[in-house]
Amino acid sequence: MSLGLEVILVTSGAVGIGRQRLRYQRLINSSFVDLQKPQVELDGKPCAAVGQSGLMAIYDSLFSQLDVASSQLLVTDNEFKDSDFRKQLSETVGSLLELRVVPIFNENDAVSTRKAPYKDATGIFWDNDSLAALLALELRADLLILLSDVEGLYSGPPTDPRSKLIRTYLKEEHDETITFGDKSRVGRGGMTAKVKAACHAAEAGIPVVITSGFTADGILRVLQGQRVGTLFHREAHLWHSVQIKEHSARKMAVSARDASRVLQGFSSVDRRKILLDVADALEANEECIRKENEIDVYIAKETRISEALISRLTLKPGKISDLAKSLRVLADINDPIGQVVKRTEISDGLILEKTTCPLGVLLIIFESRPDALVQIASLAIRSGNGLLLKGGKEAARSNAILHKVISEALPKSVGPELIGLVTSRDEIPDLLKLDDVIDLVIPRGSNKLVSEIKESTKIPVLGHADGVCHVYVDKAADLDMAKRIVLDAKTDYPAVCNAMETLLVHEALMKTGGLNELILALETAGVRLYGGTKASDLLKLPKAISFHHEYSSMACTVEIVKDVLEAINHIHEHGSAHTDCIVTEDRDVADVFLRQVDSAAVFHNASTRFCDGARFGLGAEVGISTSRIHARGPVGVEGLLTTRWLLRGTGQVVNGDHRITYTHKDLPVNYRKEASKNLDVANGDSVVVPSSHTDLANGCNLKT
Repeated sequence: MSLGLEVILVTSGAVGIGRQRLRYQRLINSSFVDLQKPQVELDGKPCAAVGQSGLMAIYDSLFSQLDVASSQLLVTDNEFKDSDFRKQLSETVGSLLELRVVPIFNENDAVSTRKAPYKDATGIFWDNDSLAALLALELRADLLILLSDVEGLYSGPPTDPRSKLIRTYLKEEHDETITFGDKSRVGRGGMTAKVKAACHAAEAGIPVVITSGFTADGILRVLQGQRVGTLFHREAHLWHSVQIKEHSARKMAVSARDASRVLQGFSSVDRRKILLDVADALEANEECIRKENEIDVYIAKETRISEALISRLTLKPGKISDLAKSLRVLADINDPIGQVVKRTEISDGLILEKTTCPLGVLLIIFESRPDALVQIASLAIRSGNGLLLKGGKEAARSNAILHKVISEALPKSVGPELIGLVTSRDEIPDLLKLDDVIDLVIPRGSNKLVSEIKESTKIPVLGHADGVCHVYVDKAADLDMAKRIVLDAKTDYPAVCNAMETLLVHEALMKTGGLNELILALETAGVRLYGGTKASDLLKLPKAISFHHEYSSMACTVEIVKDVLEAINHIHEHGSAHTDCIVTEDRDVADVFLRQVDSAAVFHNASTRFCDGARFGLGAEVGISTSRIHARGPVGVEGLLTTRWLLRGTGQVVNGDHRITYTHKDLPVNYRKEASKNLDVANGDSVVVPSSHTDLANGCNLKT
């Protein structure tokens, strides 16, 4: 009601509350002998009469906390046959709503003449779902929400992982294909009754949503127009394309998974050759890629996108060459797939191996940076994972041409489906539902993007929401070194997540003049400075809006701290657990900083800009994770792998553990060698790149 909406509730529960009270009353008034006798089940009608007051007491208590009054309206089936009753009902409800009172309807089970639910099917309504639909029609509601114990209507049993949530109910498609199980353990009709009531109301022109009543904000999300639960609408057949889109998202994900399984069967030599072919293709088509990127940059400037985003968007001279080099470095690392992490003799002749394997299918959502597409695709190929990519719309042309170059360098036996390019933002919600196909989501971008993704999916999410990196200059720092590190950390590439956003300085440097030298160096380099609580007063700097702020530009916050411990506390309170650095010649102080700062990467006397997969020797990275589960810091090939167990025996059986002796002896870990470096264990296809393809935008011919 605080949103300006008029709300009517239809509830149940009186019989259950009354039965509980009457059972308790019977218990305390019974003798021990009475309790030994068979207990007769209580009749529902007296239970309903007793329970009504208790039910309303609950609602009164809840609504009174919001300073909202509630009212009870008990109705029976036969009353709706009276036109005068229906007219009076409408007037009464209208008056209550004008007074900001919530009308709460319930069937008056205490005096209902219905013999048994569903056995007497001649009535106007037969449970609370059909009562709700009837009231929605009678009172001309704008929306009907039916709450269930599951998220909505599923294509099969909700507990079956193969069952899919039906977002929009199409009678022509779903009426004959969906079978309903038993009714709910509470209430009368279960999902069958809800669907019947929803269809009845929808056909009369009232939109209906079936969604979970166990989600705290479920009703609010429906009212906000979010895609929650299952929608029933008279014009749903006009939205059939939405269903098709959901199927296409699934098809793209399943195709990537199937292609990844083919790739996993390739030998290490052949997977390496794919990366080398991709690197060659990038260099051969550099001019074409640059042209498409220049168009993206031009459009971005015309639409006045921020300088930080434009900087990320631009493929600077030499960037394609650097990307190709990183692919060749990645190609030369040890094969990450099938490495034996641990080998154990379980029993004589029974050998257990723990080996590395791909995660499966990755969904990477990134903003602005087209070079990220190349890095991510190369890591997916090397690690044997399927990949779905969604880049920012500002880099649409750059992403399209890069995807085209890479996918056409893949062997025909794998197919271009290994790396899918998602072109519409509208497809993301559908992909985020595919927790049975997609194994990991990695968002690369703003705090808002990462937070929205985490809130919208059951799929594990790997990433960081902010890059608030610190450099702490200690009193024992070499000042010339400190200036070099601070300037590099801030100015080398201000738009990226490993750039310094806050400079912390030991208070002793105020007296020695070291702080002034650092400030002068930053200002001379064109960095805008903002002060923290202490620094803004002492240095006469504009006050920073927040310590937890990622400028992503030539600006940073400066603050003065008492010692290393205060610097550590500041980082823990205001940082993002990404990358933090100390500059000092005091090794004891440095060790304290390195041990106690709880960030993904912690440096001593080195720029925060070193926190990068390529610089760490990972070849490339899909992103930098501040999570503490699975992978942390720059995520390279190893972060895209999991493990599985391989057991090799000679016919052993458990048989109740009789006649078997467990040795559990650790064996040397020897990496399995390939039988033949030239053998393609998939199907012998060589890598083929078509000799000429027409560029999507301007007729550039892709080169082999």
